[in-house]
Amino acid sequence: MNFILSISKRVVLGLSVVLLVASSFVFNTSSAAAATYEVKMGADNGMLSFVPAKLEVQPGDTVKFVNNKLAPHNAVFDKGQSPSADVATTLSHKALMFSPGENYTVTIPEDATSGDYTYYCEPHRGAGMVGHLIVK
Repeated sequence: MNFILSISKRVVLGLSVVLLVASSFVFNTSSAAAATYEVKMGADNGMLSFVPAKLEVQPGDTVKFVNNKLAPHNAVFDKGQSPSADVATTLSHKALMFSPGENYTVTIPEDATSGDYTYYCEPHRGAGMVGHLIVK
């Protein structure tokens, strides 16, 4: 009887450990699934554009804006053209970058409202240097 009780305790303990490990994979996927993307400010061919001009992201993802060609550049999110003015303000980088390779990163807030966050380069907005982060 004691032998059977000892074996059943070990089986229950083993199954508990397996269940705990399996549940950690299920409930912690958001941080593991976070991605990092790069947006060039100024195309390689010399066009005044963000590359890519449209990028789909998830909350928790990171976007690295890199000064590429035809400086100066910045990325200002349009509060009036974004689902959340607070998130647009958080993501904006008004300081101009002059050196090639100069960069800054932003992380999409976990509580970001989904939708199209429009941003632009202040010095080149009139030339059509506009981009979109689509938060899913």
